[in-house]
Amino acid sequence: MANPLSQFEIKPLIPIEIAGIDASFTNSSLMMVLTVTAVTAFLTLSMRGRALVPGRWQALAEVTYEFVANMIRDNVGSEGRRYFPFIFSLFMFILFGNLMGMIPFSFTFTSHIIVTFGMAIVVFLGVTLIGFIRHGAKFLGYFVPSGVPVVMMPMLVPIEILSYLSRPVSLAIRLFANMTAGHTMMKVFAAFIIPLGFLGGWAPLAVDVALTGFEFIIAFLQAYVFAVLTCIYLNDAIHLHH
Repeated sequence: MANPLSQFEIKPLIPIEIAGIDASFTNSSLMMVLTVTAVTAFLTLSMRGRALVPGRWQALAEVTYEFVANMIRDNVGSEGRRYFPFIFSLFMFILFGNLMGMIPFSFTFTSHIIVTFGMAIVVFLGVTLIGFIRHGAKFLGYFVPSGVPVVMMPMLVPIEILSYLSRPVSLAIRLFANMTAGHTMMKVFAAFIIPLGFLGGWAPLAVDVALTGFEFIIAFLQAYVFAVLTCIYLNDAIHLHH
C-alpha cells in the first residue's frame, strides 16, 4: 500500500543553491505560481467584457468580490475598505490553492505548515504594525482587560500577551491540519479500492467520493476562516476592541 503521506513530499524541479542555501524551485513553488496565474487569469478574463448583464464567469467573479467586500464590511467596518486588496488576494490565493490541490497528481501547498505559517506571520506582523501606527503606545492597552482589578493585572496581562502571540500559530495550524488530514484520509481510502477487488472496493470508493465532496467544502471554508480571522484581528487593531 502506498504511503498516504508521500503526496506531501517536497520535490525539487529546478535545483538552485545560493550561498549554501537550497533555494530550489520545487513542486510546491510550481503550484503557487500556477495558483497566482489561475487567479489572475480568472479575474482578468471574467471581467474583460464588463457586460451589463454578466455571463457566468463575470457573475462568479462579481459574487466573489462582493463576498469578500461584505466580509470586510461586517467585521471591520468602513475603515477596512483600504485593506480589501490584501484580504481579497489572501482569500483567493488560499481558495485556489486548496481547489487546485484537489486535482489528481497535483500538490497542495497549503498542507505544509511553513507555507501557512508564512501567510499567518505576515497577517500578524501587518495587523500589529497597523495597531501601533494608528494608536501608538495606546495599542499596548489592548493587553490590559477593562474592568479588571489592578491586583489581577500581573497575572492577566501575560496571559493576554501570550494569547495574542499565539494567533499566527493557531491560524497556521488550522489551515495546515485540515488540508493535511483531509488529503491523507482520501489517500488511505483510495488505497483500499483496487486491493479489495470489484466486489469489496465499492465501499472505500463510496467513502472516497463522499470525502472528495467534503474536501471541496473544506477548501472553501478554510479560505473563508483564514480571511475572516484576518478581518477580526484587523478590527481589533483598528478599533482596539477587546
